[in-house]
Amino acid sequence: MKKYSYVGISFVILIFGIIFIPRIVNRIKNTSIVKNDRMSASNPIANEKLSYIKINGKPRKVPEFAFLNQDSILITNHDYKGKVYVAEFFFTSCPTICPKMSRNLVYLQNELKEYKDFGVASFTINPKFDTPRRLKRYAENYKVTDPDWHFLTGDREDIYDLANAGFNIYAAENPDVPGGFEHNGHFALIDQEGYVRSRYDASGNPIIYYRGTIGVDEKVDENGEEEQITILLEDIKKLLKKDE
Repeated sequence: MKKYSYVGISFVILIFGIIFIPRIVNRIKNTSIVKNDRMSASNPIANEKLSYIKINGKPRKVPEFAFLNQDSILITNHDYKGKVYVAEFFFTSCPTICPKMSRNLVYLQNELKEYKDFGVASFTINPKFDTPRRLKRYAENYKVTDPDWHFLTGDREDIYDLANAGFNIYAAENPDVPGGFEHNGHFALIDQEGYVRSRYDASGNPIIYYRGTIGVDEKVDENGEEEQITILLEDIKKLLKKDE
């Protein structure tokens, strides 16, 4: 029985070699394996397209909002229609990460001054303290010149709902942390149609948000996290150039 088993196995191997090996060799000669892997639509790093951030399979769009800006003008999400913009949540009395975030946004403003359709939406998470007048002073201190950079204040619940439910960017009051409020230092990238966009990481997954607390000159922070302002700038330009 063993002899017949060996004969059967040898026969199967022979048939496999006759049928499949020439096909594999031919495919390698034509470099189709390499080409297909590199250019596959499922490989987002290859085609450099920006991801749509999806919730339950649907691209996430910025919810409706309406707040007063630093000039006491009512600004809504519709005012950003046709513009590429960065959204952040901050507060003017923040003693920790907000100054770094603001400097990084000013850097983006200055690098993109030739583009008329770039803006920023800075939502305060301390609206009781951050009045339009105080926001105006803050903008002047940081030399904000972009007419589409709005520092926004309004109803506390509306702002926190926009942060935590609308963007999934954490913000909360906490008397035990410096400044009395805590939030992560993320920047959201929004396209001309109001959709949240991002690039993909090395594994092919969307990074979702960009780190806003590490400057270009710093490269990395104390935890070894790399700065992402450089790639955010690149991705903003990708979206802006679509309309050129």
